[in-house]
Amino acid sequence: MDKLQWRGDKRYNDFSGYFREKFNGRVQKISIDAGFTCPNRDGSRGTGGCSYCNNLTFSPAYCNLEKSVTVQLNEGIGFFSRKYNSMKYLAYFQSYSNTYAPIEILKLLYEEALQHPEVIGLVIATRPDCLTTEILDYLEYLAENYYIMVEFGVESHLNSSLDRMNRGHGFEESIWAIRETAKRNIHNCAHLILGLPGETDQDWLNQARVISQLPVENLKLHQLQIHKGTRMFQEYRQNPDSFRMFTVDGYLDLVVNYLELLNPKIVVERFVSEAPDELLVAPRWGLKNFEFTAKLEKLLEARNTWQGRLFQDGDGLQ
Repeated sequence: MDKLQWRGDKRYNDFSGYFREKFNGRVQKISIDAGFTCPNRDGSRGTGGCSYCNNLTFSPAYCNLEKSVTVQLNEGIGFFSRKYNSMKYLAYFQSYSNTYAPIEILKLLYEEALQHPEVIGLVIATRPDCLTTEILDYLEYLAENYYIMVEFGVESHLNSSLDRMNRGHGFEESIWAIRETAKRNIHNCAHLILGLPGETDQDWLNQARVISQLPVENLKLHQLQIHKGTRMFQEYRQNPDSFRMFTVDGYLDLVVNYLELLNPKIVVERFVSEAPDELLVAPRWGLKNFEFTAKLEKLLEARNTWQGRLFQDGDGLQ
């Protein structure tokens, strides 16, 4: 595989370069909190939510349940338009499971966002078990005229880990959801956590092989983080030795090895997550996302390696 196929001088399939090329300019997601919940919070599949989840770690200040979709979009666009003269926007339905509602409600919320004159599409974060054929048909219809991406919380390819996190679904649902969106020309993104308790380096490398055999378009990776106010925080306090908290160098090494096995067609949107300092317990790296990415790019160059260098088609998914 020729490493020079990447956009610019990147040694991996870079998300920002992909978006600039696709839309011929800068694109920004505007986060929206539309008041959704999850089936493992309301009793449908469980209670308490995922053990690692505290939604305050990824909800911008302008997101507010008392504000309409339009108001949240206006405030978000107002913030970013002060920084950049020319930009396109995607409405990012982010908090909790944003397809977990009757189709009539989804249509009202999504179409309110798409009616905004500066919005060119939707990014919809959800669980793979919160899709129906009716919702997929509707998203396929929207995708004829707008950029529509569904972002799935896959988190792990191991059902034992999903059970431990109280996800309330298995990896089989993730496989189904990824395949269904792909065949309908709906863009998709898989979100995965590296460092979950009970998993090993070999598990994470096997995960790269498994994900590479699915029609995943975009990928979000991040290190396991312990956040205050979560069940995992209580587990960590009781038995910290059962958690492997990566050092920066240790996680860099894992990500390089992961990328080497990853299908080079997959666009990598993120490698790390950056929780608010007041909520983060561990690991406390003191690095911004862009600083980690710069270190990763230097390490890829130092090792003269790149995404997909060891990728083998047909390796991983049974």
